[in-house]
Amino acid sequence: MRERKKERTRKAISDAAITLFLKSGFDQVSITQVAEAAEVSRRTLFAYFPTKEDLVVHRLADHEFENARVVRARREPPVAALRAHFLEGLRERDPITGLSDKPEVLALYRLIKETPALMNRMVTFHASGTRALADALREVADVPPLVADLAADQLSGVRWRLALDNNARITAGASADEAYPEAVEAAELSFSLLLNGLGSAGLG
Repeated sequence: MRERKKERTRKAISDAAITLFLKSGFDQVSITQVAEAAEVSRRTLFAYFPTKEDLVVHRLADHEFENARVVRARREPPVAALRAHFLEGLRERDPITGLSDKPEVLALYRLIKETPALMNRMVTFHASGTRALADALREVADVPPLVADLAADQLSGVRWRLALDNNARITAGASADEAYPEAVEAAELSFSLLLNGLGSAGLG
């Protein structure tokens, strides 16, 4: 019961914050205004969200270490596991793949991309996820640290690039269904390059 109440409070604060940010802009809204809109004290707000950026990035928190979880949970080799997981996300129109045309998802993507503080926070988000993936690769594949670090950088970078490209297609006017075939083709090519090495693209 207590955990459900805490989760409801967390969601109410985040919902109030994002509504204000979308209406007035991230930089133009104060923490005090968010607390008042959510009907909580500043102290309570900071207990749930240590920084203003966390009010937004909280929506993506479940995905921060997703790549590492996938590598540890699946029986396939790491690249195959992450490829299959990303393709599943495309089929399900998972917002983290960028292939979502829901207005609230598009608004959140736009808010993040147009706000330098949030983009900086996403860099930190991406880096921590990449470090976790490198740790998972060392455990699962038993590879040297340098190999794990390089592979994690490339795998994380590809997934991030694909998500941004998918979101760009939607932002340009395509529906998620219309953009799906091109998104799958791009994902297949990208993971093929990772699996076979850049030499297969004539860069070796």
